[in-house]
Amino acid sequence: MENISVYIEHTALFIEVAGVLIILAGTIISLFKYLFSLQNGKKRSYKLLRQELGKGILLGLEVLVAADIIATVVTEPTMEKVLTLGVIVIIRTFLSLSIELEIEGRFPWQRDPNDRRLDQ
Repeated sequence: MENISVYIEHTALFIEVAGVLIILAGTIISLFKYLFSLQNGKKRSYKLLRQELGKGILLGLEVLVAADIIATVVTEPTMEKVLTLGVIVIIRTFLSLSIELEIEGRFPWQRDPNDRRLDQ
């Protein structure tokens, strides 16, 4: 059983690194698109840059939450560790909702006024 926990710990670490790399890649891609948007005849848009950055951060945060959950399951489930996980998930969920609001201009559970599929 100890061998399995070592593999799961390594898996959680791998997923954490993947989450950080997703945020890093999202940042680099967003900045690249922003800096070279004039070459394609498009104007630079700060709002578009923020949206692209937000998407990368949002995806990375989701992956990091998954890594935290996996890491907590592997360790001895003390009340302190469960509470720490709860606080981390709450903070990251709040950040995700804030970023989603910035990107879309609405909360995830609000209906898109431009989506006509639901009216039919």
